[in-house]
Amino acid sequence: MLAELGQFGRAIRHLFGAQLALLAAELGLARSAVSWMLLAALAATVAGVGLGLTLLGLVGVVLASWWGSWFWALLGLAVLQLLFLLGAIILFRRCMHWMSLPATRNEWGAMMRETLHRDADEPAAPSGQRDGGTP
Repeated sequence: MLAELGQFGRAIRHLFGAQLALLAAELGLARSAVSWMLLAALAATVAGVGLGLTLLGLVGVVLASWWGSWFWALLGLAVLQLLFLLGAIILFRRCMHWMSLPATRNEWGAMMRETLHRDADEPAAPSGQRDGGTP
């Protein structure tokens, strides 16, 4: 019976060792995925800015041919961009107002207190297991 218990213990240790190895591999993939996601976000931002500039140029050409003057076309584009900027600022201020409402402040404070309480209650992992390696 002791031999079987020892064999069972080795099997459990082997199983958890395999689980730790799998976890380490998944964390490595996640780190790689985060890097690729940041690169993709940068590429999407560059492409979005390029598309926006191209569309503004096309709108400028259409306005210049419609009004017969590049000056008025560029002035119209400037007014259009100013209206878009003001709309974005108003939306930002409205979102900041929503964040400052009493119910939102209470929810935010409760979430932060819960996070701090949970972090304080978690026991520290041994130094060999923190990075996903086996002790």
